[in-house]
Amino acid sequence: MNSLFLKKTVETSDHPRSYYAASASWQTDYPQLEGELNVEVVIIGAGFSGVATAVELCEKGFKVALVEANRISWGASGRNGGQIIGGLGHNPQAFRRTIGNDGVKAIVQMGAECVGIVRERIEKYDIDCDLKWGYCEAALRPRHLQAYRRWAAEDEDIELLDKNQLKEYINSDIYLGGYVKHNWGHLHPLNLCIGEARVAENLGAKIFEQSPVSKITYGDNPAVHTEKGTIRADTVVVCGNAYLGKLIPYLDNRVLPSTSCIIATQPLNEQQLDQTLRRDVAVCDSRTALDYYRLSNDKRLLFGGLSNYTGLEPTNVLDIMRAKMANVFPSLKNVGIDYQWSGQMAISLRRIPQMGRLDGNVLYLSGYSGHGLAPTHIMGRVIAEAIAGNSERFDILSKITHYPWPGGKLLRRPAMAAGMMFYKMMDLL
Repeated sequence: MNSLFLKKTVETSDHPRSYYAASASWQTDYPQLEGELNVEVVIIGAGFSGVATAVELCEKGFKVALVEANRISWGASGRNGGQIIGGLGHNPQAFRRTIGNDGVKAIVQMGAECVGIVRERIEKYDIDCDLKWGYCEAALRPRHLQAYRRWAAEDEDIELLDKNQLKEYINSDIYLGGYVKHNWGHLHPLNLCIGEARVAENLGAKIFEQSPVSKITYGDNPAVHTEKGTIRADTVVVCGNAYLGKLIPYLDNRVLPSTSCIIATQPLNEQQLDQTLRRDVAVCDSRTALDYYRLSNDKRLLFGGLSNYTGLEPTNVLDIMRAKMANVFPSLKNVGIDYQWSGQMAISLRRIPQMGRLDGNVLYLSGYSGHGLAPTHIMGRVIAEAIAGNSERFDILSKITHYPWPGGKLLRRPAMAAGMMFYKMMDLL
């Protein structure tokens, strides 16, 4: 049995040694911010939220600057599983009393719209990011199958699969059945984010890397400040998510960074592919502490999971992840592992992305709870609409109250780690 000893992830200002970084189509080298600059909108953070917002605003004709502390897509956007999954939040109906029936319908529509934005942007700007369509969710318990039947009654794009039908996609004996959605899929997230940043740049955005923001000046003419420069703007948009640090205590208290880990095998041969993923789909199981996996463009299995709320990662990530992968696919027990990495997801207490106004014209996006690739794109569109004068959808999302995590800095992580253990035990039922 693999023991679980935890450590703090060692980070540098460059990308981690992931499969994504090794296979990136372009190495970014934007300048540091120096001196003073005046724009209409300055965006803090160049992950998916930031670059998606930048593209939307540039398409509308705004003068935009994008400031990143490290490299484009350095955080969760360049480290995640790469699944394109629709939906905006865990349960929009839970907010009916606050936003009304029309508000719930709007959120459901935004959740459906977000995947289309990703598709359209890739096609419109010819972004090379290994886009493939097909997503499976796999059941480990009878209650998962019951949930799938309820979802299929509401979503005509869900195709239910019994155990034998699922094996045509996933050759594993541990699942009871599942479903497939052909309009969800997967891609190379780092290449998408870098590609979108280049789109924004070509549309006129000024982009700065290696420029951590040290302070925000609020008021009628807000500004962001780095060690060597200042950008003044009509509007500031904050998109730091789990990597924002202590810059804005209000947001820091409302997200809990959660660690997830991924390994990438050596390229699989035809026999190994037949023994594992028979079709090139993204896969998640239905547990709270879930496994997720897919094939890269060069036929590596990217296998992720091991989520925890401690903000730390196991010292023996490789051993634990190999064991988890072998539980699903025993034939890969001894396969070569070429890459391993981890990243931080920003978990919101209410499991719905956070959007709002900090002060005056300082706006924010945050808290995607591990499901941000597609939702970031609709959030970027909504906030761009608001800046352009149409705040209808922004007003709906900003009405939702987002509470700080209980326990403060000292107790919130132990409390949530204990909570995660409870859900892991429930996953066994």
